[in-house]
Amino acid sequence: MPQPLSEEVLRQTFTEAGQGHVFTYFDSLTTEGKAKLLKQLDTIDVNRVNRIFAKATTAPPHDKDAIDPLPFESFSSTLDPNDQPHVTDWRATGLRAIAQGKVAVILLAGGQGTRLGSSSPKGCYDIGLPSHKSLFQIQAERILQIQKIAQRNYPEIASTAIVPFYIMTSEPTRVETENFFKNNNYFGLNVQHVMFFNQGVLPAFTMDGKILMEDKGVVATAPDGNGGIYKALRREGVLADLERRGIPYIHAYCVDNCLVKVADPVFIGYCVSKNAKCGVKVVPKQRASEPVGVVCLRDHKFAVVEYSEIPAELSNQLKDDGKTLMYNAANIANHFYTTEFLNSIEEMEKTMEFHVAKKKIKHIDLATGTLIVPTANNGIKLELFIFDVFPFVEKLAVLETPRKEEFSPLKNGPGSKDGDSPDTSRADVLAQHKRFIEAAGGTVVGDVELSPLVTYGGEGLDKLNGVALQGPKNIESL
Repeated sequence: MPQPLSEEVLRQTFTEAGQGHVFTYFDSLTTEGKAKLLKQLDTIDVNRVNRIFAKATTAPPHDKDAIDPLPFESFSSTLDPNDQPHVTDWRATGLRAIAQGKVAVILLAGGQGTRLGSSSPKGCYDIGLPSHKSLFQIQAERILQIQKIAQRNYPEIASTAIVPFYIMTSEPTRVETENFFKNNNYFGLNVQHVMFFNQGVLPAFTMDGKILMEDKGVVATAPDGNGGIYKALRREGVLADLERRGIPYIHAYCVDNCLVKVADPVFIGYCVSKNAKCGVKVVPKQRASEPVGVVCLRDHKFAVVEYSEIPAELSNQLKDDGKTLMYNAANIANHFYTTEFLNSIEEMEKTMEFHVAKKKIKHIDLATGTLIVPTANNGIKLELFIFDVFPFVEKLAVLETPRKEEFSPLKNGPGSKDGDSPDTSRADVLAQHKRFIEAAGGTVVGDVELSPLVTYGGEGLDKLNGVALQGPKNIESL
């Protein structure tokens, strides 16, 4: 581990970078306060954050960029009858990779459940299923199940198929998330294969680029966006652990999707078969005006273009079938990477564009030492999005999957008129499980939940043929 920089060096570095004001009240701090501030400043590459601010605040707007549909060779769909013969092969390829210990999962779980009315990390949230399982438990059990399926399908390869689980938290959620897993015995996962790591932060700035101080001895910071994952993977030792384990393939997703297929063998197999270093799973847009980013081309490079950036005439444009939107690939933050690609991102980050968010930021007035609580936007927070690597990808593999089977985000509180709430998440899970049971020959009245330990995607339910199920009920075994 490198030695922390001294006060003298840090003072000189920040002063030369035009940010020496962070030491304004240093001499008035207690010994403990001085040590705390120096420790924080030591984690800030001040020249890097200056470059990021300058680039983000001078970047030209995207409104004149050329926007084009995805190239034919980059897109496949499990909804397309022509692609159906390939789905079985993709699934077999993905399961084989899992059986060989070549797949890991990265979970983006740094958010708090504030909009849900909860003070706990979002992954701890109970959406109200009959089992009252948290999002963390549901997703951990899906890993357990896909490990069993891979082992069962390829017993000659793996006596035990292991999918390591890397969970990205934030400073406010780290301790509670770890304790939640510990107190629940890691939901059956082997603790040796579960690793927590923190999302990064960046200083908050004044409108003209000066670092704001939250207190006399504390720099104001904010999470660096879900795109900060790439730097965090290096800083926190995740990439080193992947290399140590010899894992070439990674599935990454956000915790708030209750329908996510964790370590999805079809998606993994698709990307591997395409020899892609980066892949993205999408769902069809619900309507042309749906406020969701779309995976397409911007200035002839892969990108996620926000709905507000696409002209209405393009949003409404249809394909030759007269029914499907031309820009239909809704982004759901569900990605595939090779470890080789993740190791190459450090160089890309030097030219990646951070996004500017103007916010009300509480801070200390350095002239008076008083706390300022603004009523209007007074500062800038910078963030990177996880899809900001797409323009650097020569060959992006895009797989479309059915929304009702794979995407139900949890964003808003119970009863929200905007949807994406515990009510819609719960309804979507129970509707899916009803489809699984009916496809197996059973019938359902009321709310019947199938544990991920029973089925991953509707398979293995033969015993429910001819069975009438009455809810509310949770089925943990057959």
